Amino acid sequence: MLVENKFGVLARVAGLFSARGYNIASLAVSETLDPTISYMTIVVEVADEKILEQIKKQLNKLIDVITVTDFTKKEHVDRELILAKVNYAPKEKQKLEGVIEKYPARLIYHKHDTAIIEAVGDQQHIKQLLQGLNEFGIKELVRTGRLAMPY
Repeated sequence: MLVENKFGVLARVAGLFSARGYNIASLAVSETLDPTISYMTIVVEVADEKILEQIKKQLNKLIDVITVTDFTKKEHVDRELILAKVNYAPKEKQKLEGVIEKYPARLIYHKHDTAIIEAVGDQQHIKQLLQGLNEFGIKELVRTGRLAMPY
């Protein structure tokens, strides 16, 4: 969704969802090449396509919304960034690197008993990486939410 980059726009969009009882599974917002416009990627999981249509219509009614694009049936690329802090022992470094090498991930910090892994990928890769990292014990996890762009 493209929106005007103004104070309160995010609050109005979030308010629309909460007022109707819809949950936002993921939300990412950033400025575009034009500093007066922001790109908002919202992931909503709904059981019925009619609900999705209603959400899109309601979003289009908001004055600060420029365009709403539904990627459900469009070809697109989507990615998510994660930072995962895991238990780390120097003797396990090769084992940890073996897990990391299977995915678009890299070890960005390691000291004493902690390692931080950065990964960018689609939902499936992120899910599989997290399953592999569970073997070491995930202490903390931070996720950006999904970003999407049509082909």
